[in-house]
Amino acid sequence: MSHYTKVRTTITDQERLVGVLNDLGFDQVESHASPTHLYGYQGDRRPEKAEVVVRRRFVGAASNDLGFHRTPDGTFEAIISGYDRHKYDSRWLDTVAQRYGRLTALAFAESHGFDVATEETDRATGEVRLTLRRTTF
Repeated sequence: MSHYTKVRTTITDQERLVGVLNDLGFDQVESHASPTHLYGYQGDRRPEKAEVVVRRRFVGAASNDLGFHRTPDGTFEAIISGYDRHKYDSRWLDTVAQRYGRLTALAFAESHGFDVATEETDRATGEVRLTLRRTTF
């Protein structure tokens, strides 16, 4: 039985998190109003629960479910099995956070009347630079 590791994130928007996971190639992401159990690679129900779940069959062969659980302060923590930590490691979580940040910035810009003038991605670091503009009359 694989041990699950919990990693804190700064992610707060559940719908946006699901969008990021979809962008990263997970076509089947479950989003629940209340936490649901995660399952191990043999189909065994685990005590860990999460509101956002990628089931093991979509994670990889012999993998466990991947989850994100909302904490009392409103942020999500990633729940990743020890077996899957080699692929879904801190670099992967950094990518999730970076893409989440980009989507958050774009949503803010749109809601405040800005357009994206330019968007550049540094290939070495993955850093995204957005230049926004607001047309006023």
